[in-house]
Amino acid sequence: MANVTIEPSWKEALNEEFTKPYFKILTNFLKTEKAAGKAIYPPGSLIFNAYNTTPIDKVKVVILGQDPYHNPGQAMGLSFSVPKGTRIPPSLRNINQELNTSLDLPIPDHGDLTTWAEQGVFLINAMLTVEHKQPGSHQRSGWQFFTDASIKAVSDRRENVVFMLWGAFACKKAVLIDKSKHLVLESPHPSPFSAHKGFFGNDHFKLANEYLMEHGKEAVDWSIG
Repeated sequence: MANVTIEPSWKEALNEEFTKPYFKILTNFLKTEKAAGKAIYPPGSLIFNAYNTTPIDKVKVVILGQDPYHNPGQAMGLSFSVPKGTRIPPSLRNINQELNTSLDLPIPDHGDLTTWAEQGVFLINAMLTVEHKQPGSHQRSGWQFFTDASIKAVSDRRENVVFMLWGAFACKKAVLIDKSKHLVLESPHPSPFSAHKGFFGNDHFKLANEYLMEHGKEAVDWSIG
């Protein structure tokens, strides 16, 4: 990751992580995988896209995913997001459906969530890389330590942030968050396998904006422009 850069406020907040043994092991792992000819997603320039688009002092909402998308042209370093012109994945279609039902927003024709990230929605995956067509392939790479530290940094350094934790994996991260000064919203995952078990109708986007405004912050425009 020699040519990969991370936004200065995040670099300062996570400075200790870059010097820990696991991060060196992680870096070597990625170098070895690429040297072996394996396709890794997202491309190097987008690995820290969530961090570079949403500085830590701008974070208002955190939406935690698990893995980047593992098909070509999908992963862009923002959880649940895909570039314009790419087919919208099933979980994101269900997110759009919940936005339509809860906030009466139109169903968008693309899945690029950059406008959310620019407003302070930290779209972070627990694993920041994945191998082509191998979901979960980097779950033991060390990324989990880095992203756990990222979640904790937001909890420690910010106040009145909304954390949206969808699915059992994400909900386990609640232990990293100080609930006395943040709002933690939990529900089933928007995946087609679980969306009907409580994701639909959770009103998380509406509840997030109500909480933000109650604490003097600007609501998020959840429409996908």
